[in-house]
Order: sequence, then structure tokens, then C-alpha cells
Amino acid sequence: MTEIHHTPETVVIRKERGTASWWIAALVAVIAVAIVGYMLSADRNQADLQAARDQGAAEATLDAATASAQMAAAQATQAARSAADQAAQATQAAANTTAQAARATANAADDMAADASTTEPVTPQ
Repeated sequence: MTEIHHTPETVVIRKERGTASWWIAALVAVIAVAIVGYMLSADRNQADLQAARDQGAAEATLDAATASAQMAAAQATQAARSAADQAAQATQAAANTTAQAARATANAADDMAADASTTEPVTPQ
């Protein structure tokens, strides 16, 4: 009979490192970066919105001040016109009064001159 010798076999099990774990880690990192970016942009958007609100409020205040200034200018113009009209009327009235007084004085002077020329001299007795 023949003898059969078995030599022991050595089985080496190698665990190959798969790339799946690296892919998962990369995916988690990309998701984390996206979340951080979104959060930062949300904060920036809130700041942008607040800045826009503040700018709108400032523009509204400026518009209101401009409208008030225009209204005040229109009222001042109207008041100046009214004052000029009243001054013109007062000047006209004073001129009319002065002219009437001058005519009255001239008439009185004419009357006195006429009386003086028609009055007979008084003779002493």
C-alpha cells in the first residue's frame, strides 16, 4: 500500500480594504460641507434681508422728508405771493389816498386863490 502523506496547507485569508468605506466617508464629508454652506447662506440671507429692510426704511424716510420739504416750499411760495399782493394793494391804497389828499389840497389852494382875487380890499375908516 502506498502511503499518502498530506502536507498541511496554509490558507491565508487577506482582507482587502474595500473602497466602499472611503466612498461613504467622502459622501458624509460632502453632505457636511453642503449643510454648513446652507447654514452660512441662510444667515447671510437674513442679513441681506435686514439690510434691505433698513435701506427701504431709510428711503421711505427720505421720501417723506422730501415731500414735506416740497409742501413747505409750496406753502412758502403761496405766502410770499399773498404778502406781495397785500403789499401791492396797500401801496395802491396809500397812493390813492395821497392823490386824493393832493387833489384836495390843490382844490383848497385854488379856492383860496379865487377868494383872494375876488375879495375887495378893505379900506380903513
